[in-house]
Amino acid sequence: MKALTWHGRRDVRVDTVPDPVVQDPTDVVVKVTTSGLCGSDLHLYEVLGPFLDEGDILGHEPMGVVEEAGPDVTAVRAGDRVVIPFNVSCGTCHTCGQGLHSQCETTQVREYGSGASLFGYTKLYGQVPGGQAELLRVPFGNNLPIKVPHGPEDDRFVFLSDVLPTAWQAVEYAAVPDGGSLAVLGLGPIGDMSCRIALHRGTAQVIGVDLVPERLERARRRGVHVLNLDEHGKDLAGVIRDLTGGRGPDAVIDAVGMEAHGSPGAKLAARATDLLPSAMAAKLMEHVGVDRLHALYLAIDIVRRGGTISLSGVYGGQTDPLPMLTMFDKQIQLRMGQANVHRWAGDILPLLTDGDPLGVDGFATHHVPLTDAPAAYEMFQKKQDGAVKVLFKP
Repeated sequence: MKALTWHGRRDVRVDTVPDPVVQDPTDVVVKVTTSGLCGSDLHLYEVLGPFLDEGDILGHEPMGVVEEAGPDVTAVRAGDRVVIPFNVSCGTCHTCGQGLHSQCETTQVREYGSGASLFGYTKLYGQVPGGQAELLRVPFGNNLPIKVPHGPEDDRFVFLSDVLPTAWQAVEYAAVPDGGSLAVLGLGPIGDMSCRIALHRGTAQVIGVDLVPERLERARRRGVHVLNLDEHGKDLAGVIRDLTGGRGPDAVIDAVGMEAHGSPGAKLAARATDLLPSAMAAKLMEHVGVDRLHALYLAIDIVRRGGTISLSGVYGGQTDPLPMLTMFDKQIQLRMGQANVHRWAGDILPLLTDGDPLGVDGFATHHVPLTDAPAAYEMFQKKQDGAVKVLFKP
């Protein structure tokens, strides 16, 4: 089969690799029909090379059709249309039973002290072959795949693999009170969808911050009060307070996280690891602080006293400093973590099968053949051609 594989920093290629097969009685093999390109994939493209091996298959936002099911699979069968969550979760352990599928005890990567394994995402998260490919082996066939109806185009359902539950959890964790206000920092796919979900759920005031004109315009068209970071600069916090009665918003979603590809210090640290043996480079990346924390610092600054910060952007540094005195003094509540896809799927699915209130049908900006994936990675990383969300078609 054809699959997108990692070969080094900023070097991904479409290779011919062996087809996946059923290995365990509860496995299914899915013929991938659409797979998304996520901002988290850019971390692999740029900074997390020490945790990858050449030839690793990337991608964690797939959907498709079951091609083969193991003998113990009863929940789905060949021909069923399914979305595959990015968490590799068993669905039956203690943490899955608590709705914490991203912490699945069956697939935790204890070697690195990490939570549940993820499709297509480094040794830190199990080094499970990913879904930017023609075929995908999916374990836990009775519990992991999310069955969806045939009919609508893939765009209606593919975001259930990551974007929708990540944004839903971000809004849920933000816990905006009735009639309250929410600021969303970063209007990429997660930030954009968080704004849509917040408005759909009745948040009275949603403020979105970014610096890419196309992203600002997308959010503005959906009813978000948008602010351009380049225009407001150091005055941004004051502008947001003025919009929220002088207090600041009730909650802030940081949908930026580790944009190390845009951080000079992080970029330097990442490139330094290229000169080290792989084991030493991995240890450095585990412990050094390489995140650009501007968005998080801004969230801490602007949120009202007693408010909530919800982190959906991924952070990876271990030694990055936080202003704990300010956080304690302001009595800030902080919630974060990988999205628990199955925890929210039941809330989201009705919004995909009964109309399209979140605008998922037009959410993707680019539909690209898998063969063009390397160029799409570069385009997405450089924020060119209005790229907000890219979907691959194997």
